[in-house]
Parts: sequence; C-alpha cells; structure tokens
Amino acid sequence: MTNIVTKATELVYQMDNDQLNQLVEAVKLKRTHLARQAVRAFSVRDAVQFTSRDGKTYTGTVRKVNRKYIVVDTVRNGSYRVPATMLQMLEA
Repeated sequence: MTNIVTKATELVYQMDNDQLNQLVEAVKLKRTHLARQAVRAFSVRDAVQFTSRDGKTYTGTVRKVNRKYIVVDTVRNGSYRVPATMLQMLEA
C-alpha cells in the first residue's frame, strides 16, 4: 500500500491546478462512497465501539443511523455523533 501512496504523491507534485481540482473531487467522491458503504453495515441497537481523537475508546449502542454519521449512546458519557468509518461492530 505504501508503494501506491508514494507513486500518487509523486504524481500530485507533477499536476497543475486543474488536475489537482479533479483529484480533490475524486477523493471526495471516494470518501462519500466509503462512508455510505460503512453506514450500511450498522443498524439501530447494534453494539459498537470507537476511539476518539484523544485516544479514548468508547463502547455503546447505535441509536440512529444517518447518511454518514451514526449516533451512539454510551452508558457513562452520553451520546456521540460518530463517522461510520470510525465505528467497529462488537460481538454480541
């Protein structure tokens, strides 16, 4: 995978502004696709976990499924709106 990233980085440095704009649009579309694909894996009352930006791991249950984000209720810390790509399903 690192080889692909290295090649892509080399190509980025060779692009002009129009090509960079096309690349940015492609990245946005791919991220949207991945987010929607991840959302389909979850449903209400699923047990999930996620790690916050500060490194803390939270567990909870899915309360609501939106287009890109999942609302997760935790026992001690309230509810969080989490990107679906950051969630992991827990074994029941």
